[in-house]
Amino acid sequence: MTGNRQNGRDAYELILEAIDIGVYQPGDRLVESELAERFGVSRTPVREALQRLETQSLLRREGRSLIVASLDHNQLAELYVVRAELEGLAARLAARHATPEEVRVLRRMVEEDRTLVGEPAALARTNRRFHRQIHLASHNRYLVQQLDLVHRTMALMATTSLAVEGRSQGAIGEHDAIVRAIEAGDGDAAYAALKEHISKAFETRLELDARQEERLAGS
Repeated sequence: MTGNRQNGRDAYELILEAIDIGVYQPGDRLVESELAERFGVSRTPVREALQRLETQSLLRREGRSLIVASLDHNQLAELYVVRAELEGLAARLAARHATPEEVRVLRRMVEEDRTLVGEPAALARTNRRFHRQIHLASHNRYLVQQLDLVHRTMALMATTSLAVEGRSQGAIGEHDAIVRAIEAGDGDAAYAALKEHISKAFETRLELDARQEERLAGS
């Protein structure tokens, strides 16, 4: 038991983060008592968190059990379409409204990521922070809320596309192009660069899933 409630965060945040970082993956069964023990909280907030996650379609019911949901091909395609448009809009708005401090933070994130090539798990974490920073730099609370929903659903992807050989270098280069456009205050270029980045990520995701299906078929 953690005993400190993971620095005060609630059960919902703790379970969602565990799904996001792959502690629990699509198909895994979540047991209320085990989660309460793991995170050092009582069963009531865990039960409420599980109900909330089920309502958001991040969990599905299988008999009496709750299972981490998975995304089929059509859901994945739909998710990336929405993500590309919303993230592109966030980049466009960031080019207009980001403060100099926010732009400098984005630039430092890109430079720091260059030191993490070959470490997909670490890059996946910094990638989430990078995109979140762009969302916040848009200075549009309603857009941030919608992107939070999209990124919560993305937690259902069991593996990061950054694990594909060569993808990490490509992603960092794409991040650099996004930040250069924001630095220049060019909303159209920032929008285009962000949408291109999401398109490349989706393409890599499709390749990753195809390889996984091929391995399963051959096993």
